[in-house]
Amino acid sequence: MASLAVILIILGCAALQYFKGTVVRAFAMIIIAICASVVAFGYFEALANLIIKRGNDGSMLSLVPWAQTLSFILLFVVTFGILQTGATFLTHNPVDLGFLPERIGRVVCGIILGFIVSGLLLTALQMAPLPLSYPYQRFDPQRLEPDNPGGALLRADGFATGLFGIISKGSLSGKNSFKTLHPGYLDQLFLNRFLGDVSAVSGVFPAIEVQKPAVWPASQAVKEQVDKFVSELRTRGGKVAYEPAGKSVALPISTKEAYNPTIVRVGIKKRAINREVKINGGAFTPSQLRLICIRRNTGEAVNAYPIGYLKSKDEIQISPEIKLSTNNIQGNAKFIDFVFCVPSGYEPALVQFKLNSIVEIPPGAIVSADQAPEVVPFSYSPSAAQGTGNTQKPARAQRQQQQQQQQPTRPQRRGPSDISRSIIGDEFDE
Repeated sequence: MASLAVILIILGCAALQYFKGTVVRAFAMIIIAICASVVAFGYFEALANLIIKRGNDGSMLSLVPWAQTLSFILLFVVTFGILQTGATFLTHNPVDLGFLPERIGRVVCGIILGFIVSGLLLTALQMAPLPLSYPYQRFDPQRLEPDNPGGALLRADGFATGLFGIISKGSLSGKNSFKTLHPGYLDQLFLNRFLGDVSAVSGVFPAIEVQKPAVWPASQAVKEQVDKFVSELRTRGGKVAYEPAGKSVALPISTKEAYNPTIVRVGIKKRAINREVKINGGAFTPSQLRLICIRRNTGEAVNAYPIGYLKSKDEIQISPEIKLSTNNIQGNAKFIDFVFCVPSGYEPALVQFKLNSIVEIPPGAIVSADQAPEVVPFSYSPSAAQGTGNTQKPARAQRQQQQQQQQPTRPQRRGPSDISRSIIGDEFDE
């Protein structure tokens, strides 16, 4: 389907330029498309966060899962339209370069334009909460090979993201370039919706925090378990046994590169845990948490995904999905010690949660093994979590009903407004 879309868009742009355009206007349209893509890639996350923030308050809730896709397309279309209007005005008088240069040049420019536009469209669709087979299946869920991603015809989306990655290294890079913040961007988009039916974004951003000390080498006992799991991934097609559920879990862990087992302590903020499934930060999968590691000498960035988390000091637990509730969180965040396979020669620099929460690992947060803090044990059981939720909700509702029957009617107290609630969280309602 994706390859067919690429072919149709390329043929359509080539035909349009051949019959309706000129070489000068066709070439100008290529430049305009590149400029519009720069604006879309550079600002779609900021615009999407505005939609997500409104969705967290209840309005525009249905748009939240599509926020990044709609923002990306809107920015591209608006910028393209404005620049194209200006270019049409400047090239009001047509320039004819001759029969053959015009005919050949129009087609060539149309093919290039269609290639760029199709790549941007595929990238936008991969931001959306679509099934894994749309626009195309980048990885096989039955045999996950993170080192061998699939692609559409001519890798049009890879060209689009790679082109902006190169452009963003210059004056548009700011503190970090797009290629540093989003290495393997297309892989990240697919893996973010790879496992489980959970929210792709968080209504609170950043939904995570990293405090000192945050990163330290794993103990020898943990390293041995990591090596065992990696070996199991090699022999079982990218999957490991998940004993509590009696099934296998696919993990996006590279089995071809040398690695250093590393512990990274990440805190999930309490106010990010929302009951609405579309924006819930308290339910996530391992593939929705990525550690961005940078090579010390070249600055090249790669993604690392957790293989599990510490159940105890020397024991790793693997889970296909983690669900948190505000009932078992002491303080403002729930801290979990995740286990990552950091590629050799790289150093952890940033942590991203879902698609719209990214934080930097603060200076001095990476410590040696002898400076490692005490482990924060965490254990998640799906059956236990479901049982707890089912028993607590009726009991709470029953107590509230009894209180209402026993107490006389009082004037309703006004709580915080929707805007205030989005800032201070829901825990202050009462």
